[in-house]
Amino acid sequence: MTVSVGFIVIAPLSLLHPQDPTARLRAQRDTLERIRHEREVLERRAADLQSTVHDLNEEVTNLDRRAEATSRIVQTLDDQLAIITDEAARASTKVAATENELGAKKGALHRRLVDIYKRGPLYTTEAMLSARSFGELVARYKYLHLLALHDRALVGRFEQLRDQIKLEHDRLVTLQSALEDNRADKQREEAQLRALERERGNSLAQTKQEAKKAENRIAQLKATESTLTNAIATFEADRRRAETARPNAPKAVSTIRTSDYGRLDWPVDGALVYTFGKAQTASNTTIRWNGVGIRSSVGAGVKAVAPGKVVSVRQLGTYGLTVIIDHGGGDYSIYGSLSRSDVRENQTVAKGQVIGGVGISDPDLPPHLHFEIRHGGPAVDPATWLREQR
Repeated sequence: MTVSVGFIVIAPLSLLHPQDPTARLRAQRDTLERIRHEREVLERRAADLQSTVHDLNEEVTNLDRRAEATSRIVQTLDDQLAIITDEAARASTKVAATENELGAKKGALHRRLVDIYKRGPLYTTEAMLSARSFGELVARYKYLHLLALHDRALVGRFEQLRDQIKLEHDRLVTLQSALEDNRADKQREEAQLRALERERGNSLAQTKQEAKKAENRIAQLKATESTLTNAIATFEADRRRAETARPNAPKAVSTIRTSDYGRLDWPVDGALVYTFGKAQTASNTTIRWNGVGIRSSVGAGVKAVAPGKVVSVRQLGTYGLTVIIDHGGGDYSIYGSLSRSDVRENQTVAKGQVIGGVGISDPDLPPHLHFEIRHGGPAVDPATWLREQR
């Protein structure tokens, strides 16, 4: 009797079980989290910049760094996509190979079951007893024993392959889901990158526009200050000529005395919008104020800080409607950004007399009074002449 059976080579399980996510993929995910945290810090800083006075260049730099971080996020997602795609391809290949092997094992197992069914349950005993010698009996016993071990291994391998296919299918589903999430995430990040690039372009244009506007404003302010300085120089020249023409007349003494330092009443009540001296603008340009801006409501009454004579009531460049009072002895007080004038040129005014109302001369600033003191010629910090308590 000849019984033939084919032995099947069983591959090691280590070659079939899917590996855990690779170290590269974990590293990419760690990198992604780090970059996103970096961008969150930049976004919080951007929100702070929106609510505070800041240099526009800092805002543009923040935008550049956010766009660069988003670009790195997109690149990292691309790297992840390549890794996941490669893993999904390998998983698909493993599923196909395992399913092919499972089909082969299933066919072999089916044939063995058919053979066993045809020969019946007593076939093994019949094969043993039909041996013509003891040696043949031993050989047949050994062969049937090996056949039983092979059948057992075949059944075990079938079960392993079935479980392996389920694991590979589950892994493939997970990888496909990760793939879709990655693509959706990348699409969102690319949209955000495009938005940041547009915002950056707008901010650069705004920065240039603000810088140009600041340059024009500074140029206008310098022109206004030059006009004011020339006007006061003219008033002084006229005053000196008048004094020379009347040598025996008593010289005019300033009504703003040294003892008034730090004690003059405020021309209008309010907080300072800007202070005397140099200041930095949002566009990173330097502007110099020869006076202070005192915030108040439109139309609020503006009072003369000392007695004197009104020498000018007119529009004066960036200062708008301006009243200049001559206090004698080379001292002048200037009241700009007025909405109205309640005095006329050559009119004598008393200390505390209302000479006009607060207005708006600069649309970038709130309603305020621009107030200066020219003490003996140059502009001085008027806040130091005003009383501390208002």
